[in-house]
Amino acid sequence: MAITSLPSADGKELTISIQGRFDFGAHQDFRDSYERVGTTPERYVIDLKGTTYLDSSALGMLLLLRDHAGGDSAEIKLINCSPDVRKILAISNFEQLFSIQ
Repeated sequence: MAITSLPSADGKELTISIQGRFDFGAHQDFRDSYERVGTTPERYVIDLKGTTYLDSSALGMLLLLRDHAGGDSAEIKLINCSPDVRKILAISNFEQLFSIQ
């Protein structure tokens, strides 16, 4: 499991990439990926291309990010979801809270 974050050149967008299992073991690394950035981005992109597994604690972590980013006014996109990950997000009604692409 590896989590990396990359701010855009203008600092307005932060892309967080998650490789491997996204579960409770990723909790601290995921929080650090957005809390320890020098700037406060306007938009967040969560790249799930390399995510092989997602559980309920990962859903909770996404909700914590949403709260951190401004709640209902947060701009967060979940991109490159595998069919299995997309199914979990759909069952959890996350398409109402996040932009899923």
